[in-house]
Amino acid sequence: MAYKVLHLRTPLSLRSIISIHYFDYMSDFTFPGESHDFWELLCVDKGEIEAVAGEKRYSLKKGSIIFHQPNEFHNVITNGRSAPSLVVIAFECNSPCMKAFQNQILTVQETESALLAQIIIEARQGFYGRLDDPYQEEMIRNTQTPAFGAEQLIRNYLEELLIHLYRRYFASPLPVPAQDPRLPRLGRPNETYNRIHRYMEEHIHEQLTIEKICKTTLVSRSHLQKLFQEIHGCGVMEFFTLMKIDTAKEMIRSNQLNFTQISDRLGYTSIHYFSRQFKKVTHMTPSEYASSIRLLSEKGRFPKEGQS
Repeated sequence: MAYKVLHLRTPLSLRSIISIHYFDYMSDFTFPGESHDFWELLCVDKGEIEAVAGEKRYSLKKGSIIFHQPNEFHNVITNGRSAPSLVVIAFECNSPCMKAFQNQILTVQETESALLAQIIIEARQGFYGRLDDPYQEEMIRNTQTPAFGAEQLIRNYLEELLIHLYRRYFASPLPVPAQDPRLPRLGRPNETYNRIHRYMEEHIHEQLTIEKICKTTLVSRSHLQKLFQEIHGCGVMEFFTLMKIDTAKEMIRSNQLNFTQISDRLGYTSIHYFSRQFKKVTHMTPSEYASSIRLLSEKGRFPKEGQS
């Protein structure tokens, strides 16, 4: 047989990654703004912000994503109430299709959110330094214990994210193929998991037990544990603790409640137990976390040396 080589088309490809950040803002964070000669995407993971792009100002909420084109002045403004969490990725891409993303506010869906999460996971394994420092200007490779293929996966995931968004917003609609029931339902949301997760979110201020979750959501204990082990690599109660601590961090950044009030709001039996749980998850006490976030916020209030 005479096989012929098929050279794959790449209508969208990245040249390089400049920075990858996932950070939590204080509710009163200020940033002087900047412009640079590469693309930058910003996605709101939690909370709300105002984004400045050139001479325009946009209100962004959870799931919103904006692309700042090269040399466009941009800025982030918090509203004083919400303590947002943001994903910010800067990259070089000369593909003509990137023009479609200019002056657009898009919304990420479940698949795209998962791709962003994978980028953050690989960045934490492939590079040194803090991803939560918005002023870190250089990514340092992890040469001691590098994760095999981390940089390639970051590039692949980011290209896949851009392709997903382009197809959904700017390309002609694709015909939906009939689902073969023999094939795994990849990429489809697990309704059972979504129901359980919503229940835990709605009762984040309570002292839930695994028995109560099973009884309310009509799921057996073994299935519940297996489900969370497959998705998150931990048990359901460990994941509920992580949800509580994430909520606590957001409350701390909002700067409206003290630690005792936060502990009470989240259903902890004492401030001491809350502090132990917080440190176990974050490796910082609540006060140490508040100080570290405040330092990053104050860092943005002053121009760097040599700037005006």
